[in-house]
Amino acid sequence: MALLIFVRHGQSLYNLENRFTGILDIPLTDLGKEQAKLAGQKLIGYVFDIGYTSMLTRAQESLQIILDEMKVTIPIVKNKAFNERMYGTLQGLNKDETAQKYGLAQVDIWRRSYDICPPGGESLLDTYNRVVPYYKAEIEPKLKMGQNVLLVAHGNSLRSLMMYLENINPLDIVKVNIATGIPRVYTFKADLHLSGVHNL
Repeated sequence: MALLIFVRHGQSLYNLENRFTGILDIPLTDLGKEQAKLAGQKLIGYVFDIGYTSMLTRAQESLQIILDEMKVTIPIVKNKAFNERMYGTLQGLNKDETAQKYGLAQVDIWRRSYDICPPGGESLLDTYNRVVPYYKAEIEPKLKMGQNVLLVAHGNSLRSLMMYLENINPLDIVKVNIATGIPRVYTFKADLHLSGVHNL
């Protein structure tokens, strides 16, 4: 049996300000740090062989807070494959003001659709196409060896991975929202058959 546990980073400053963040490197708020600490407390007792995260500070900091709370040290791999979805010209804009400018329906399409890109940005499909190949190449072999993996990343990169792991279709994934700081636990058998999934 092997475990993959992923956690969406704690609240960032742009989450608080209701802005499109994307690949902008925005730090955690005090609440975001507390959310990461709570995630770490929930994970005490779990044993991880390796951790993965994105190239963005808010995910790296969340991972470090989690490990500090668990009082453990593990090898950490940082890779841009797990970066947040790139929101193009929307990055940094307030979501409510953007909805007033373009209409709520259009902004919802940019935010929640599977294969429609925001202006100059990535769709969820684009995000899937970088997250899943990296996961298959780098993480699946470790799970097959029975290693336990901790991944701290972003809402859309983790939604992409959820699609793959839980066989969620493009219509249903648009309704999925991953809460900050809540560990999601995947248990695999030796053949990588998924035997269980739950939130802590």
